[in-house]
Amino acid sequence: MNQKTLMLYSSIDGQTLKICNQLKAVFKQYNQDLALHSIDDFDENISHYDKLIIGASIRYGVHNKSVIDFINHNKEQLDAMKTAFFSVNLVARKPEKNAPDTNPYVIKFFKTIDWTPTVTEVFAGKLDYKKYTFFDRTMIRFIMWMTKGPTNPNVEIEYTDWDRVTAFGKRLTDF
Repeated sequence: MNQKTLMLYSSIDGQTLKICNQLKAVFKQYNQDLALHSIDDFDENISHYDKLIIGASIRYGVHNKSVIDFINHNKEQLDAMKTAFFSVNLVARKPEKNAPDTNPYVIKFFKTIDWTPTVTEVFAGKLDYKKYTFFDRTMIRFIMWMTKGPTNPNVEIEYTDWDRVTAFGKRLTDF
């Protein structure tokens, strides 16, 4: 029987959605149904699904409040089904911080909520200074300067390891 999977995402600059679309392609390759929705626009009952995946990006050290609100509001149902969570952040560009148990944002996230997904992952995002507002560009350049990252305002670097994303997608088709 083909299980129905729901993937919800929160993306600021589009990289989390790009990762979700890659995961959706993996599900399609394995002939599995996957419904993809922005967490801000989703208003169905999650009980219509067998599995749920949440992908969320970081901005200024925190995940979008709507992700936390969704988890808190649906905790009982989430605990009764197979779930996955992945975080997308630039800190994960560093090898020593690209795993769920070593990424400070993922660790902090799970200390603030009462939910443990079946599977957790973290992916490095994309740095694209030209895409940011003046404020965000200034703040992110400052953060990158503090963390010894690239600060050239013309830089565009995609840190996402697409092989890891694909492997995660295969893992999710089996869980």
